[in-house]
Amino acid sequence: MREINFDGLVGPSHNYAGLSFGNRASASHAGEVSRPRVAALQGLGKMRRMMELGLRQGVLLPHERPLTGWLRQFGFSGTDDAVCAAAWRNEPGLLRTALSASPMWTANAATVSPAPDTADGRCHISAANLCTMLHRSIEAPETTRQLGLLFADTDRFALHPALPAGIGDEGAANMMRLCPHHGAPGLEILVYGETRPDGFPARQSRIASAAVARRHGLAAERTLLARQSDAAIQAGAFHNDVVAVANESVLLVHEQAFADQGQVYDAILRHVSSATILEVPASLVSLEDAIRSYLFNAQLITLPEGGMALIVPDECRRTGAVAAWLDAATSGNGPVRRVESMNLRESMQNGGGPACLRLRIVLDDVAEAALDQRFLLDEAKLEGIATVIDDRWPERISPDDLGHADLWEDCRNARRELLDFLGFAA
Repeated sequence: MREINFDGLVGPSHNYAGLSFGNRASASHAGEVSRPRVAALQGLGKMRRMMELGLRQGVLLPHERPLTGWLRQFGFSGTDDAVCAAAWRNEPGLLRTALSASPMWTANAATVSPAPDTADGRCHISAANLCTMLHRSIEAPETTRQLGLLFADTDRFALHPALPAGIGDEGAANMMRLCPHHGAPGLEILVYGETRPDGFPARQSRIASAAVARRHGLAAERTLLARQSDAAIQAGAFHNDVVAVANESVLLVHEQAFADQGQVYDAILRHVSSATILEVPASLVSLEDAIRSYLFNAQLITLPEGGMALIVPDECRRTGAVAAWLDAATSGNGPVRRVESMNLRESMQNGGGPACLRLRIVLDDVAEAALDQRFLLDEAKLEGIATVIDDRWPERISPDDLGHADLWEDCRNARRELLDFLGFAA
């Protein structure tokens, strides 16, 4: 079995509206001019690099934007442009929401349990409801539709709908899996938070994490519910993947990631005796530096030739304490053989690094063959997508542009051309 990453392609409406409370990067860049074309090509470059490293790579598609049908629920009527114009005049926050390109962060699309972990031997997928943030709560219907196409073979896959709204579930960004190797049964660590009245919200609830475990048929000995530390949440770690990342038997984690760090480690080692825990001390890398650089929002991958590589954003090399830790961590005989940094600046400025941009699936050859192959990438598709982006994605979007009909039409046409190229009906 091996992993396949399904990255979200950055949509043509990518902008900096500052919609994500608790996400420090999103808030600090609110109101700036975005570059959707550059953003999409940066994300595509990461996908290409994963393929060059020998991993299989897939893509999930941008959602319809502006989401006019959703705006109509607020009493706006007329043509699609009339609906958008009325929303901009009367409730501009709603139009900003309807234009959000946040589906690019597919780590929040769903939680995935591979076949070796589940009671019925199928890969289980639970779409996330993302109900804590308004702009993300509108994603679940289209995400579920795409996942339904991708995982249509019910002999190999079980797709579960999003949990009811009000029970916050933000997907794989709050789940880690530890195992001797991808094909072995693993320990699934589902991380949740608790909200305090005067702080940032905890977006993943314990009830949702426990529900996902039950839905997926995870045995008790294969499940660990771990509470994220309040310190991490209030520092801006709105998802667990901002302070921890796992791959096979390796957990890379900040010292302040969990509320009961020692108990979490003990439970991990009881269930996965071969686990290696690489803890980054706060004395070397503060929570603030970890979150600013997105050190943990990285892809920790197993290379086909053996050993692991850590794929980090360029910001890690520009943060002194983080760069020093990375150099020290890869100088010996540890499991992480090398570090590669990537320019994902446009996504990073809205609060999403390498891990946010991908949904990781572990499959065998038979299950991979059962996937809808339109979502899987090869060199020809990469080139074709790049051409569509160059031709159709807006070069820049300023805050005032969100109210212009030309932008709405450009976004519709760009997505339509991408869907046509990949063989999907618009």
